[in-house]
Amino acid sequence: MADHHELLRLDVIVMLEATDLYKFFHTADEETLALRGVSVSVAAGEIVAITGPSGSGKSTLLACLAGLDEPDGGMVVVAGTPLSRRPEAERSRLRSRHIGMLFQSNNLLDHLSVAGNVAIAQRLRGRTDNRSIPELLEILDLGHRATARPSQLSGGESARAGLAVALANDPDIIVADEPTGELDVEAARAVLGILAERAANGAAVVLVTHNADVTEVAHRIVELDDGAVAIRQAKP
Repeated sequence: MADHHELLRLDVIVMLEATDLYKFFHTADEETLALRGVSVSVAAGEIVAITGPSGSGKSTLLACLAGLDEPDGGMVVVAGTPLSRRPEAERSRLRSRHIGMLFQSNNLLDHLSVAGNVAIAQRLRGRTDNRSIPELLEILDLGHRATARPSQLSGGESARAGLAVALANDPDIIVADEPTGELDVEAARAVLGILAERAANGAAVVLVTHNADVTEVAHRIVELDDGAVAIRQAKP
């Protein structure tokens, strides 16, 4: 069920929905409540920016949305299928089928070329036709770097290569943690433009960010504070 704070048209297709998420972390004798009943939904064609100060729960929320971590309470539903409360193998299959992920820690394997990294992402989904790889790399201005290893890439090239892996299977949902990171203005603009284009073509996009320039491309902003939703803002 869509969050009652979010007004969604009847013709909107909700691709990613989290309802009343709670997440606890235990350190020695202390218990930290990282998420406190967070609900958010993202429709096809929509970009939602998750903002908030450091420690507010943004990255924890993103990990739960992508099925990389299990919430201790609540439910995540991806493309109409529950992602939570499933074995990791099932979550992995759902991720490969529906979700493209771009994280600050990067998603590139050092021993493979740029093209090889994209091919591995496609193979994990069971795709064996790699003819789309050159086209994808050209779109991301990486055609000339297809055979380069991650260590040979500039910061902007590395970010675009990570995005190529995230987009390898034309995902219904894209989740990105600080997608522009430490990129220069030109590289950041290129990455945001590609994400906006994917949303325009029907993907649901979730961006975790501190960057005001990133929120400019969002349709809605959800601000977290101390693990709970503090502000919801629909862009005009």
